[in-house]
Amino acid sequence: MRKFDVIGVGYSAVDYFGIVEDYPPPADVKMPMAQFTKQGGGPVATALVALARLGARTAFVGKMGDDEFGNFMKTELKKENVDISQVVTEPGASSQFAFIIVDNATGKRTILWSQSDVSPLRESEIHRDFITSAKILHLDGLQMEAALVSARWCKESGVTVVLDGDTIRPGIQELLTLTDVLITSHAFAVQFTGENDINKAIQKMRLLGPKIVGVTLGTEGSVISWEDNIIRKPAFKVKAVDTTGAGDVFHGAFIYGLLKDWTIEKTAEFASAVAAMKCQKLGGRSGIPSLDEVLTFLGWQR
Repeated sequence: MRKFDVIGVGYSAVDYFGIVEDYPPPADVKMPMAQFTKQGGGPVATALVALARLGARTAFVGKMGDDEFGNFMKTELKKENVDISQVVTEPGASSQFAFIIVDNATGKRTILWSQSDVSPLRESEIHRDFITSAKILHLDGLQMEAALVSARWCKESGVTVVLDGDTIRPGIQELLTLTDVLITSHAFAVQFTGENDINKAIQKMRLLGPKIVGVTLGTEGSVISWEDNIIRKPAFKVKAVDTTGAGDVFHGAFIYGLLKDWTIEKTAEFASAVAAMKCQKLGGRSGIPSLDEVLTFLGWQR
């Protein structure tokens, strides 16, 4: 039996969220926030929180500074029962954080993020036995050296590799060849393939090796392709307070379906529901539901 269901290697941050009634003009303006919250963030880290709330055994492998932000990130992950034993803390380094301005009318947001001086996670700082102790490895490609090494180890060990494709950077094409399940943003799919037609973009990405390729389309839902199949799943209609982290949560919920060996259709519907439910609260994590809450939302039996 493997020690973890999912191990994530990637990025973590601290997010400050504020809801405003109207987006401020580019001038000397003061305005109140309708709501404010401070939460942990980051693609892989947030996906792992979603998985942990659904009941999966998870661990985060990443790197952060020994500052207030780094301590907050670790506390938040530990509180969610995400294992942080392999987190690398870099003395004297400043961890990344972001200010996120959320439009009250639409739930859409503007992200203002800081540069971090935490050095990249290196191969020498990760451990093969730990990385391969999971059923599934989840990556965001934001720690490229560690991601490539981890993916190679997992391919050799029979561990399924899932990639959140959101940022194009050196090494991403090689990483796709090591990926079993690829789910990307619409922007990534178009930019990476040069195809505006999502079906054509998906087929191009599948040629690199992933068995399952999906593209999230925000309020338009998602498109998933596997074997000779391609389906479009509409998004669930909810009152969106904040869309931050919806894609990250979709990844976590999709991985949960893979762990349960559900059909792709069922997995995609489940992931869409979890992502929609998340959007009903401010922040990337506060609205992530429990498994029972999702089953009630969908009208499914346990």
